[in-house]
Amino acid sequence: MGDLIMGPRLYGCYKCRNHVAIHDDIVSKSFQSKNGRAFLFSHAQNMYSGRKEDRQMMTGLHLVADVHCADCREVLGWKYEKAYEESQKYKEGKFVLEKFKIVKQIW
Repeated sequence: MGDLIMGPRLYGCYKCRNHVAIHDDIVSKSFQSKNGRAFLFSHAQNMYSGRKEDRQMMTGLHLVADVHCADCREVLGWKYEKAYEESQKYKEGKFVLEKFKIVKQIW
């Protein structure tokens, strides 16, 4: 038998299965949302951002926008638009997706 070639491991929206992220884009699995564990992704797709707002998080004040599935419009997490503290700048432009709102698609 030949070698099995695997494609990217994908995550989808838990409601409609729209592909929203790739496992290889995970920056950190140790994030928390108000609803439990969350993952920090360097990129996400098939989503749109809501209104930007300053939000007080556990790590300080950030400018964030909720991100919605482009197909079913479910809120899946948020995008860091701006970090006000120098130590948090690495989060800018990245996405936090709540673990319970994404499902493994192709593994």
